[in-house]
Amino acid sequence: MHAAASTTTESADRRAGGTPGRFRWRVVDIVIASVIGVACAAVFLLWNVAYQGPSAVLTPLLPGVQGLVAGPWLIAGVLGGLIIRKPGAALYTELLAAVISALVGNQWGPLTIVSGLVQGLGAELIFLVFLYAAWRLPVAVLAGAGAGLACGINDRVLWYPGADTLFTSVYIASTTVSGAVIAGLGAWLITRALARTGALSRFAAGREATTRV
Repeated sequence: MHAAASTTTESADRRAGGTPGRFRWRVVDIVIASVIGVACAAVFLLWNVAYQGPSAVLTPLLPGVQGLVAGPWLIAGVLGGLIIRKPGAALYTELLAAVISALVGNQWGPLTIVSGLVQGLGAELIFLVFLYAAWRLPVAVLAGAGAGLACGINDRVLWYPGADTLFTSVYIASTTVSGAVIAGLGAWLITRALARTGALSRFAAGREATTRV
């Protein structure tokens, strides 16, 4: 019954000239994207406190270099995009994680949601540039860098309005690098690790890992 229904739907999509299921969110997509958002929110909550140590070490070295600690706050969008592979996934998972972080409580309050929106859009735009059709490591790194760049610009506007050119340049460069390495490479490695366990068997990311093996 399920197979027949799926075949009928795909045939209808082909007659309409569309790509079967490529951009359509399934219930499982919504559920897993929400799980990713909640899991990353837990990471955010931990990093909201833990980042202070590394930041205190980096800050005296060079103005703005503390932006290197931004990566863990950027991973939700890239991870969601790599796993769900649908328009809006990166934005949804990053924003959901930020909303939960704000609701639970942190030192930045409701502006955390603004940050989540901007950072999610940064990653989302990279996936859009590749038409939601490329999911290899270079794209993941670029998506992380996009989230990091958006983070740096947003932080400069919200939290460092009087910063000079040196601080601004170093800070934005640092958040971009942190996003590329921690959020981009990190999310790609997490996705591959999850795929190998079979947890992503209902997603293209999981099927690709199985095919390679």
